[in-house]
Amino acid sequence: MRPLRYSINVTLDGCVHHEAGLPPDEESMRYWTAEMERADALLFGRVTYEMMESVWRRPATGMWPDWMDEWQVPFAETIDRAKKYVVSSTLSGVDWNAELVHGDVGQAVQRLKQESGEGLWVGGVTLPLALADLGLIDEYEFLVQPILAGHGPTLLAGLRERIQLELMDRHELRSGAIALRYRHTQAGAL
Repeated sequence: MRPLRYSINVTLDGCVHHEAGLPPDEESMRYWTAEMERADALLFGRVTYEMMESVWRRPATGMWPDWMDEWQVPFAETIDRAKKYVVSSTLSGVDWNAELVHGDVGQAVQRLKQESGEGLWVGGVTLPLALADLGLIDEYEFLVQPILAGHGPTLLAGLRERIQLELMDRHELRSGAIALRYRHTQAGAL
């Protein structure tokens, strides 16, 4: 059984809006590239899928856009080639090496977890909340940014029950951000 990992940037006051943290730098991009490389597949809701595709999909020309720095290319290449599953009731189709997840999301994700491999990676806001409520997330990884946003969507807002976590790893970045990885204590043997 492969674990489901939820990874996201978060400010000190819990904001998870993609524009609330520090702009990515070389070190954080290397960090996220390595994390995505550990996953067999990425799991997105519609909003996150469309946002990521609009930025990180390789253009039809085959050339990365001029705005992209050389140190961003490894991340772009990793996410571009990754297998993706998209949970959506409104999309009729997806591409970008992706397939739609149909039916009951809990059962579909449980089936994906049953497959062999290194793990599944989920990002975003809405889908991870639903998966956390279902007890399907095995690991939580937060890149805590040294910023107070003061507004915006917050981490797992609306969670129905408290989830007990155990610290697995801690890594400080030069920017002052801290990567924290936790295991769901009821996840048992992964």
